[in-house]
Amino acid sequence: MKKIGVIADPHGNLSALEAVLEDMPKVDRIICAGDLVGYGPQPNEVIDLVKSKDILSVLGNHDYAVYQEKTGSLNKLAAKVAEWTHENLEKENLRFLGKLPKKTKIEEKYEIFIAHGTPRKPLKEYLYPNVSNRNLVKMTQGTDTDIIVLGHTHIPLEKMIQGKLILNPGAVGQPRDRNPKASYMVLKLGRKKEVIQNRVSYDIEKTEKKINELELPEKFGTRLHFGW
Repeated sequence: MKKIGVIADPHGNLSALEAVLEDMPKVDRIICAGDLVGYGPQPNEVIDLVKSKDILSVLGNHDYAVYQEKTGSLNKLAAKVAEWTHENLEKENLRFLGKLPKKTKIEEKYEIFIAHGTPRKPLKEYLYPNVSNRNLVKMTQGTDTDIIVLGHTHIPLEKMIQGKLILNPGAVGQPRDRNPKASYMVLKLGRKKEVIQNRVSYDIEKTEKKINELELPEKFGTRLHFGW
């Protein structure tokens, strides 16, 4: 049996990512559905940890905005953090973001497709849990894999449609489902596909303090306490 750790949206929140990796059971590999940076105060440390753990990641919209210095699609406060992140990222880490693919596939007993938003619009489209089956089919058609892993919404999701398992592990660094605990999934792949959803507490005050010390938008620290 293969075990795959599934994460998304660390968003520069090192304390949350460290807590998730410490809580995660032993797995064969870890995959990330994008947005390593943005919002959070420790983008270099998050990227360094992702690299050291050999986590396979795709490009998120904040990663793209930071690397390309194109923040027009972000709100004013998020754009401010993206600009700060670009200025403060080590060159090696900026290059790392630039090399991330918008989408990728891996083979681990089952074929797994990974993107940040949706298969048809990896950087722009959101796939929320309340999506209709009709729209779910439209968003995922043309992706003939057994499993589709997405991020972007910061809300966990597990759905089956036309034989495909659609997953969103929720956000590591900035949950938005009214649960402040960092979120991740573990995929158990044997004769059947089993999904385990996990939440873990972390030192929110530590992240909030760093946000305030760096004079980043206070909102991005406050909201961590409430998961919105």
